Amino acid sequence: MWSFFTDLVRSAGAEHTVLLMDADDVGKARRYRLRPSRIVWAWGGTMLAAGLIVGGLIAFTPLRTQIPGYGTETIEESARSNAEQLQSLQDSLAAQRQYVNRLRMLITGRVDSVARAGANPQRSSPRGGDPGRPARELDREESGLDRSVHEDPAIAPSVFATVGPDAAEGGNAVQGLSFPLPPPVTSGFPTREFDAEAGHYGVDVAVPEGEHIHAVGDGYVVWAAWTQDGGYTIAVQHAGGYLSIYKHNKRLLKRRGERVRAQEPVAVSGNTGAITSGPHLHFELWRNGLAQGPASYVAEW
Repeated sequence: MWSFFTDLVRSAGAEHTVLLMDADDVGKARRYRLRPSRIVWAWGGTMLAAGLIVGGLIAFTPLRTQIPGYGTETIEESARSNAEQLQSLQDSLAAQRQYVNRLRMLITGRVDSVARAGANPQRSSPRGGDPGRPARELDREESGLDRSVHEDPAIAPSVFATVGPDAAEGGNAVQGLSFPLPPPVTSGFPTREFDAEAGHYGVDVAVPEGEHIHAVGDGYVVWAAWTQDGGYTIAVQHAGGYLSIYKHNKRLLKRRGERVRAQEPVAVSGNTGAITSGPHLHFELWRNGLAQGPASYVAEW
């Protein structure tokens, strides 16, 4: 047998005749003509085609992922990066949820009883401090905001840094509140006063529906949405830890994150929300998380 294959290789280019005979019946023989070189080329071509097909399947189909060790480092690096991004998003989401929940509790009136500490306006009102120092001077010491210290001023009130009074001279600085504050509405009259003991942390002002509601000072809108009790509600964060809230509006004119100027319209008066008996504005003023009596701050009230 070995000599037969040796002869085929030596004369690969020549044509050979191969006879196949049955050992039991020598008379029945089958004759074949072949060239060894053609057999080699056919076998080589078949193997090459099979290799190309297998390579294509591995390169262009998900079968390559079944190869042990393929892309392990890339997959692990991608997994680590995704895990870090997910953790960062979870931390950011948790912080925003905490802030939104606190702000929602403050706006809807579900605040801790410690807020009643602000019921006495003499403790924190600019008018009730040292009689030898004007209210406007006291406020200027805590006013002014360097806008460059943050990128998104509407994320949390804590980003409002207290800086010197000279910072308010810049065009990008947030001016401190100027006391006494201008009333948020140009018409109307108070119908219910501030009463922290009763859970009424603001002043109700009867005003016709459709009147403009004005911001009492410069700041940023940190809340502008619908609440069940207060209807369309908007809140403005001011320098010095002050937060003004306007409830029961018919329509809001500003969105969260927008900057507003003193006396700029922020809403249109209305009669929305569950806790209302007619068109009016419910105005609240907070400082450092404590409810203040607006009548001690707003002129003509």
